[in-house]
Amino acid sequence: MTEKLKYRDITEKIIGASFDAHSFLGNGFQEVIYQRALAYELRRRDLAFAREIEQDIYYKDLPDPIGTRRADFIVENKVLVELKAKIQLEDAHLAQTLNYLKVYQLEVGLLINFGSKSLTFKRLVL
Repeated sequence: MTEKLKYRDITEKIIGASFDAHSFLGNGFQEVIYQRALAYELRRRDLAFAREIEQDIYYKDLPDPIGTRRADFIVENKVLVELKAKIQLEDAHLAQTLNYLKVYQLEVGLLINFGSKSLTFKRLVL
């Protein structure tokens, strides 16, 4: 018996949208180009999303934030999407996405890399 992946319907649409964007553009562009293409593809799939929403970072019991971060997309208020345009994903990219999941208090994230010849992605769950 296989366990149903949380938000599978949403993540499958996001991944499909990413493949469409990468298929059309190929690799070699800056990340912002892929962000814009993915936003178009997400709208085509009727997915609600927010782009580059700034989130405060708090440390221990300090009352004021020590900084801010911006995730590339929050889709349907459930899935965090972080884009890269690198030759290959590295451990630091995975750590960044996991940290974003914690800060945004979300359980599911996609780390999507448009920079390689073939689109690659990682599905991350907290």
